[in-house]
Amino acid sequence: MIRYDLNSAEFLRNPYPVYDELRVNDPIHWSPENGYWIITRYADIVSQVQNDQLSSNRIAAHASRMPTEAKEHFRPFFTAVGSWMLMIDPPDHTRLRGLVNKAFTPGVLENMRSLVQKLVDEMLAGVAEQGRMDMMTDLANPLPATVIAEMLGVPGTDQQQFKEWSDDIAMGLGGIDSARTKEELFALYDFAQKSFLALASYFRERVAELRAKPSGNLLSALIQAEEQGDRLTEDELFANCVLLMIAGHETTTNLIGNGVLALLRYPDQTEKLRRDPAMIVSAVEELLRYDSPIQKMGRIALADIQIDGKQIARGDLVCLSFAAGNRDPEQFAAPAQLDLMRKPNRHLAFGQGLHYCVGAALARLEAQIAINTILRRLPELRLETEDLEWNRNLTLRGLKSLPVTF
Repeated sequence: MIRYDLNSAEFLRNPYPVYDELRVNDPIHWSPENGYWIITRYADIVSQVQNDQLSSNRIAAHASRMPTEAKEHFRPFFTAVGSWMLMIDPPDHTRLRGLVNKAFTPGVLENMRSLVQKLVDEMLAGVAEQGRMDMMTDLANPLPATVIAEMLGVPGTDQQQFKEWSDDIAMGLGGIDSARTKEELFALYDFAQKSFLALASYFRERVAELRAKPSGNLLSALIQAEEQGDRLTEDELFANCVLLMIAGHETTTNLIGNGVLALLRYPDQTEKLRRDPAMIVSAVEELLRYDSPIQKMGRIALADIQIDGKQIARGDLVCLSFAAGNRDPEQFAAPAQLDLMRKPNRHLAFGQGLHYCVGAALARLEAQIAINTILRRLPELRLETEDLEWNRNLTLRGLKSLPVTF
């Protein structure tokens, strides 16, 4: 059996050559170091995402592998994450998703368009005289965090603290892959749990205020959904507000960062987009495919199953590698090339099936506005260095820093 190191610095910098090898040599691959199967072919991913023997309720599996004392200590964190829409199956998923969809309406999203444009303009104006910026620090990180915080009704004075809490929780979840030792993993979980409890406590206070005085924000809409037939408990409400906070900015941050980097490396494609800004809809879809912000999503086997001749045991973790599927030559012509007018482009960047990203439309809106505005206002945009550092997270692929000049 060929061994592939999915934790190396080289893989973090560029996982796609490994994905290419896996699709050819071992498309249903067991990674002993990571303790999961990873599926890399597009057709297999689309097939298995519909397999009701592969459950999204995988947090309990991670918890069960921990020593009893640690499992008890982190119970609040695991219990909360276990009630996220992302981590549950029907019928509970159907109920929660339906309630959140009622609050996440097209009207709510369209109302954010002017805010997104205003924020992007202000962030670019803030660095205009410097002739350089860090695309991550100066725009890609603060923009989505500010937008989702505004949608949830978080005052501007609290938004930086929100970002820090959210980052801690995302790092804790990423530690399942990235932590090199149990001690490091438990330290990440400890930060994540403290930040989750602080964030939930904050939401609890905001919910009390909004019950007394409803507003037009997303959190108020979720509260109203909760009250219709008492179908969304307070714990579910708080937990899924935390999920929306994290998902609402971590993935969009990486979409903007990865997308701008790809454009800088393909100047001919960038020039086409500059000349025809209406291409932005197709362009963002291709950027999502080319370097997916969400690289994979986990499932747990509820029974012994067989996938393409490989025996998956009950309790095994299985990762659907959306990023690998998005580079599958059986689905996409010349998949390693960036083609902003690619058609068709049925990428997997937002997942598939029941758990398709509830915030996909918001992420698209933010990326379309941000990237078109960057290209319009910074016509001489250049990459300052090729020596780039990526976050040590195998699920959420993103840059720590993206220094550019203009």
